[in-house]
Amino acid sequence: MLTYNNHLKKLVLPEYGRNIQNMVERCLEIDDRELRTQAAASTVAAMMRLFPPTGPVEEYRRKLWDHIIIMSGYRLDVDTPYDMPAPPTEGERPDALYYNTDPARRRHYGRLVELTVAAAADMPPCEERDELLSLVGNQMKKLLLTINPEGIENARVYRDLYEMSDGRIRVDEHTLPLHEFNIIAPPSNKKKKKRK
Repeated sequence: MLTYNNHLKKLVLPEYGRNIQNMVERCLEIDDRELRTQAAASTVAAMMRLFPPTGPVEEYRRKLWDHIIIMSGYRLDVDTPYDMPAPPTEGERPDALYYNTDPARRRHYGRLVELTVAAAADMPPCEERDELLSLVGNQMKKLLLTINPEGIENARVYRDLYEMSDGRIRVDEHTLPLHEFNIIAPPSNKKKKKRK
């Protein structure tokens, strides 16, 4: 009969896979501390080959040693080149993340466009501000075209910029020219008949 993964013991750190977990569990079965340390070092070396480091090697090696201790349930007693990680205390949880749930005033633009307009309004008049306004104005026009493919007037973008910035951004077609966007029809899914 086949053994399925859902019948096996749950992996502590599933990103490393079952073979690495089995290697860590094998380390726990070794009685001699020196041999156990060598087996743990071989496990870390295998992890480094399977998952090469992308940053500083020494920090990555420390992380891998911490991970095999965690994968063993903090029971692996070896001579590590680093300090052993402490097991988490019961009931210890990270602080809750703050999510900004304020609704966007103009949902079709989204929160990011509103934040960018606010940042541009806070900037003093300069070339960077003009570039930012050009980028955000063209993005606003594209977003408006997605909800109204018939076309949109640039005056609407200028008016929305004025209102979203509480009157701190005043632009027109001379100070902020916007690109003309063409709506491209989506490709049809009909298959063409082959000629004989």
